[in-house]
Amino acid sequence: MGKKLLYGILVGLAAALAALGLWRWGKLEPVENIAWRWRVRWLAQPSPETPRIKIILLDQASLDWGKKEMGLSWPWPREMYSAILDFCGRAGARSVAFDVLFTEPSFYGVSDDETFGAAIGRTRAFVAALYIGGETAGDAAAWPEGAPPPWPEFQGLEDWRSGRHAFTGRVVRAAFPVPELVQPGMAWGNVSDQPDMDGVFRRAALFRVFDGRAVPSLGLAAWLADQKATGADVAVRLEPSWLDVGGRRLPIDRRGRATLRYVGRSGTHPSFSAASIIQSELRLREGGEPVVKPEEFRDAYVFFGFSAPALLDLRPTPISRVYPGVEIHTTMLDNLLAAQFVRDARPWMVWLATLLLALLSGVAVTLGRKAWQNVAAFVVFLPIPPLAGLAAYRAGVWWPVAVGEVAVLLAMVGAVVVNYATEGRQKAFIKSAFKFYLGETVIDQLLADPSRLSLGGEKRELTIFFSDIEKFSSFSERLDPTQLIGLLNEYLSEMGEIIKEEGGYLDKFIGDAIVAFWNAPVAQPDHAARACRAALRCQRRLAERRADWQEKYGAVVKMRIGINTGDVTVGNMGSRDRFNYTVLGDAANLASRLEGANKAFGTYFMVSESTWTGTGGAFAGRQLGRLTVVGRKQPVAVYEPAGLPGETAPAWHADFERALKLFFEGRFGDALAVFEQLTDDPASRAYAERCRLYRANPPADWAGVWNLLEKG
Repeated sequence: MGKKLLYGILVGLAAALAALGLWRWGKLEPVENIAWRWRVRWLAQPSPETPRIKIILLDQASLDWGKKEMGLSWPWPREMYSAILDFCGRAGARSVAFDVLFTEPSFYGVSDDETFGAAIGRTRAFVAALYIGGETAGDAAAWPEGAPPPWPEFQGLEDWRSGRHAFTGRVVRAAFPVPELVQPGMAWGNVSDQPDMDGVFRRAALFRVFDGRAVPSLGLAAWLADQKATGADVAVRLEPSWLDVGGRRLPIDRRGRATLRYVGRSGTHPSFSAASIIQSELRLREGGEPVVKPEEFRDAYVFFGFSAPALLDLRPTPISRVYPGVEIHTTMLDNLLAAQFVRDARPWMVWLATLLLALLSGVAVTLGRKAWQNVAAFVVFLPIPPLAGLAAYRAGVWWPVAVGEVAVLLAMVGAVVVNYATEGRQKAFIKSAFKFYLGETVIDQLLADPSRLSLGGEKRELTIFFSDIEKFSSFSERLDPTQLIGLLNEYLSEMGEIIKEEGGYLDKFIGDAIVAFWNAPVAQPDHAARACRAALRCQRRLAERRADWQEKYGAVVKMRIGINTGDVTVGNMGSRDRFNYTVLGDAANLASRLEGANKAFGTYFMVSESTWTGTGGAFAGRQLGRLTVVGRKQPVAVYEPAGLPGETAPAWHADFERALKLFFEGRFGDALAVFEQLTDDPASRAYAERCRLYRANPPADWAGVWNLLEKG
């Protein structure tokens, strides 16, 4: 037990270190990303703030409408967007954010840009898209004169940029809208972002830095613009791993990115086609009935973006491989409003949990003694990392699943290998060593719990079986060696198989003799009954085969059996090079003497009183008498089982018991009269002869004990 526990701990420790090393070096990221996608898709659900965010999409249906109904080709005149802004203003939207870059003059001339710029100027809390990136992101290397600065100023930015917090998000170029669209009251929202290494957008930058200014992302800017329009004084401060926005603490990584909690597939935020909004505004101007009622947008945060495939603003996300880019920004705002950003688990907690899980799973498998226990360990421990990941996601934490799963898998597979290399060899040894001496059922019990086999020896109550073939030496001299070996092999195989079927241990064959015992190496509470049942079955099998063997070998085979129950020493005994699992003790010697005592009574099966009592009266039979054997001064009562459980004893047993009682009382003449009537019973004939002897020469100090002065 102690060694197996140590093996489990070592295997678990090695598995944890290997898994944590792979995690630390980023080798498990592809697996973790797959696990993250499952979590996002299974657990995505709208937040209470989701209905407050509306999306106007320039989709394929809008492009088709513009071409068919308005005669417009792409790109549309920017005047069309003015209708969208006026509709949002009419509806009382909190802010309007455009996920569109207007870095080139309108195809329809400066007046078109000026018209759109005027609409921007009269729109409450308008957020213009600004693209901030590397060398090729845009022409601007500094903040343009006349452009309103981003709001508010981020506190702690200098500390962050100085390297104290290892910020790596600084960029050098930006793409601004054409001057005609820049209005004094407008806000800025960065729309540039970088996906993860596999191209999937799981995270979004809450801000980017340009020309010493922190520019919030489009989603964050939509909320800030509304706060500014209401006159609120919002403070934004950068802290290690956090961005504090007006008292809302948003978890960020070293690049200023937040892990998004997607609220559902595309369309979860209420979406409207640009065509329907433009038509509604035009109808309202004419006093008609709108396609979309303005009330739909009251107190809403409105985003405008592209979803038509030809406009190339579709991005891969965990929730879907094709996802409109504008919905990434709406997801960010949703997470901000509902305080549902996902934060990373603390590394030290991941290390500790991974180590603990690997140790537990490794120990569980190494201590498992049966195949079903190992299977149960796999069933219990393998789901723990995914379930922990799901539970953590609900709590707003990205708990790494892959590292825990790999640690558990390595620990359990390693434990199986160790078990095979250690316990497997032990089980193979046990099976090979005991397959000739034990039945399959008992061997399986040993394999399930090898500790039942005491290699050093122990004292235990056993039931010991001795048998011998009657007059074996007389017919063995008549048979040639081939016949003799053939007879013995058949006889010993038949008898040995029955003993093993009854759970007995075949200790040894000594010529024609069989030595066996029960209750070791595996405990058997009914060992006395098993031994008696085996003996009766052996005698009946021998009776079935006797005629065949007589015809085949010319020998009449009869067997005498002695059985005793008592305390003996059992274990592996012998030299360093050769040993045998066997028994030593007076109880074993008595069983041998009882086998020989059958000669005096003319019987073929005799058990001691301790064995007879141990059967609990399960067998029909009779008491044969009380006798002393060579080497023992204490007399022992002996019995002859006559039938298997459920069978009844012969009727004449009652006469034998009456005669035996008279014999014990010393009334030898009366006993003789009864014994002489039982002429077919060898034991009765033996008692009749003894009664005649004692009647003629009464023994002194008679105690009812038959003394056997010779062995066997």
